[in-house]
This record gives sequence, structure tokens and C-alpha cells, in this order.
Amino acid sequence: MFRRVLIFGAVLLFANVSHSQNATVAPSASPSLEQRVADLEAYINNGARGSDSTDAKTGSNISGSGPGHNGWMMTASALVLFMTLPGLALFYGGLVRQKNVLSVLAQCLGIAGLVAILWWAVGYSLVFSRGSPFIGGLKFAFLHGVDAQPNGDYSFWVSQNIFAMYQLMFAIITPALIIGAVAERIRFAAVLVFVGVWMFVVYFPLAHMVWGIDGLMNGVWNSHAKITAIDFAGGTVVHMSSGWSALVLCALLGPRLGFRKEIMAPHSMVLCMVGAGMLWVGWYGFNAGSALGADGIAANAFTTTTLATAIASFTWAMLEYVLRGKASVLGFCSGAVAGLVVITPACGFVDPTGAVLIGVAAGVVPFFACTKLKSWFHYDDALDTFGVHAVGGTLGAFLTGIFATSRVNSNLTVAAAKRGFDNTLGLGLFPLEQLKAIGITIALAVTATAIIGAIVKTFIGLRIAPEIERQGLDINEHGEEGYIVSG
Repeated sequence: MFRRVLIFGAVLLFANVSHSQNATVAPSASPSLEQRVADLEAYINNGARGSDSTDAKTGSNISGSGPGHNGWMMTASALVLFMTLPGLALFYGGLVRQKNVLSVLAQCLGIAGLVAILWWAVGYSLVFSRGSPFIGGLKFAFLHGVDAQPNGDYSFWVSQNIFAMYQLMFAIITPALIIGAVAERIRFAAVLVFVGVWMFVVYFPLAHMVWGIDGLMNGVWNSHAKITAIDFAGGTVVHMSSGWSALVLCALLGPRLGFRKEIMAPHSMVLCMVGAGMLWVGWYGFNAGSALGADGIAANAFTTTTLATAIASFTWAMLEYVLRGKASVLGFCSGAVAGLVVITPACGFVDPTGAVLIGVAAGVVPFFACTKLKSWFHYDDALDTFGVHAVGGTLGAFLTGIFATSRVNSNLTVAAAKRGFDNTLGLGLFPLEQLKAIGITIALAVTATAIIGAIVKTFIGLRIAPEIERQGLDINEHGEEGYIVSG
């Protein structure tokens, strides 16, 4: 009896505290005790309240966001920004030559500011408001109506303004990845113009198609999706789009002066290692945060991310040890990033064994893409953006369809049932749908980048002058030097 009274008291306390914090919608009728307990269970399970249904007759005493889920998503948002600033900036900065380190940092900072402005103006709305299967509308332009109340299309317990900021961090890092392929030779102005146009032509439409509630390729949440593909945290949206675009852009720019003739070794493997470590830590926000709540799916994504990353890092370095006689720090770092990339679309859909197998594949396939493809085709992907993000992202998108299972994520049951499959084993359910999504992503990224790059090259120029390239971008493009030794 005492136990039941204690539970009842906790329910009342939770409901009253939450109501005082979120009392923006008055209930149409007083909820019963059973409904209040059900709302509490919905919060714990990261599910919908009874009042969230379209035909609800009764309101809820917990009408706004949930503090625990909101707290996790604010943390996850900070972690994803941490991936770019300073994680990616230091990782890329350490890999270039000393005379160009600040150029990479400036490009990351410039992209962050530019994308934030675009996201506030129309980007968030074009991706996450309802519209067509290909692009959203302007309902949330200038973040109008994006406040502390959740957007039930995506989460019942996370404030929409926090959700918008979380997705902004994805929008920032995606074009920033591209600069790795064109480092040390692209104009700063060209970067900003290219990224500004690329976001509208590639990122916003693709993100809506994959994650938008009425998106063409949202195989889990859009019951009318023509392509029932799945992408938990951005294999197609982030890594494939940036990686394939990077290949096209570096081809348009041409190789660096002295490519394949001069040694262009990283100027600081210490910075590279620090940046890679920051990427690994920040990626937990990227992957586990994509559950949009502090629940069991987030816990699974955290676990699978750890396993795949560690195994890919080890596999890459051991391949170096077997084939070259030495396991390099660069190899460990590259393998870790490759593991993070490949597990990204799968992390919330696969079990630990699937993550281990994905980790092995992530250590092997991008390794040969980075060490063999460049030597065969002689393209100057300066920091291996294509080899890791395009190849790794494509591999991850396909393997997600192989290993995804509803035993890990019950949301897959809906997508499986739509196609008449039982997805308890998680074998061979989605590969064809994944291949369709892969094809659309590659076609959009490659075609759009070729056109945008050609236009930018014609009107403002993509590449710096040869004399500036020899002297370095830091002093010429930004008027600064990364390292000043005095005395």
C-alpha cells in the first residue's frame, strides 16, 4: 500500500512541476489518474502522450518538452558542434602543411557562420517543415514559431528550438568536410560562395528527402515514402553528399603544385590526433543524439558507435603494420574516422555484432580507397575526404540495409511490414532500397557540384594564384601565420 501511495505521489509531483514549467497549452479536460500515469510512462519511454493524437479529447498536465530528453539533446548539440569546432578544424589543420593551417581553421569558422545564417532564414524550414517529397515549405522561415514546444513530427519531448539547433550542427559540419579534398589551393571567397549555393541545391533537399516527415526516402516515418531507405544519423545526408561533392570539386580545381613530386606530409600529427579524438567524442552526439531522446535506442547507438570506431581504427593500423611494417598514428586516426563514418547510418539500427562486422569493413575498404584509388587515378584528394567519407558513407549506407534489425529498433517494424517482411533477423531487408537512396544521393551531389563549381570558377575563380599557393594561404588569404617563432 505504501509503495502505491509513493508512486502516486511521484506522479502528481512530476505532473505539477512539469505543468508549472510548460503551461502553455490548457488541457481541454482534466486528465484522469490513469492518463497522467500513462503520460509519465510515455516520457520515460520517449513515446507519444495520449493528448498528442489528433483526435485527443483530453489534454495533458505534461504539455511541453521533457527535461531529461531536452537536456540530452542540448548536450548532443554541443557535442556535434564540437566535432567541427575545434575537432574537424584541428584534424584537417594538422594534416596540411604549416603555411596553410590557418586557412583550414578560417574555412571551418566561415562555414559555421554562413550556414547558421542560412539555417535561421530558410534552411531549417526547407528541411523540416512539411512540403513535397523533395523539399519542405517556408512555415518555419526565420525560425517563426520554433519555440520551446516540441514539433510532434519529429519528437514529442524535445523542444523544437533545441531540435532546430541540433540539426544546425549537422548542416554546419557537412560542407566543412568538403574542404579536406580541396585544401591548400582553394580561395576563401570561393569556399563561401560554393557552400552557400550547395546548401540550397544539395543539402537542404537531400536532408528533407531522407529525414523530412514527408520525405521521398524517409522509409521509417513517412508511410507514403516511395523509397523505404533508412539512415539513422546521416550516411547519405552528411557523408555521401560531402564526399562525392569533394571528389568533383577537387577534380575541377586540379592537383596542388608539386603533387606526386614533392613531399606534402602533415605538419602536425599531434594536432591531427587531438582533432581525431575530439571527433570521436563529439560523434556520440552525432549518433546517439539522433535518437532524439535519452532512451534505449540512443544507448544502442552509443554502444555500436564505440565498437565500430575502435575496431576500424585497429584494423586500419594493423593493415599498415602487415603491408608496410609500421602502424602509424595517422592510420589509427584515419581508421577511427572511417569507423565513425561507416557506422553513422546504422548505429541506431544494428546490434553489437553487426557493429563489429561494420567496423572491420570500415577499416578495410576505406583503407584501400585512400591508398590505392588515388595512386590509380591520380586525383588530389588532399586529406582523403573522398576515400573516407564518400566511400565510407556509401559502404555504411549499404551495410545498414544488411544488418538493420527491429530487435534493436522497433520502428523498423513499420517499414518492414510495409514491404511484407519480418525483420527480426535483420538480414537482406533493405539493400535494394538503400541502393536507390545511394544512387539518388550520388547523382544529386555529383551533378550539382559540377554545375555549381563550374559557375563559381567562371565568375569569381576557384583557385588561388600559383605564387600564393607557394607562399601559403595563411599569410596571403588571412594576413596571419599559424606559428611565429621569436628570439
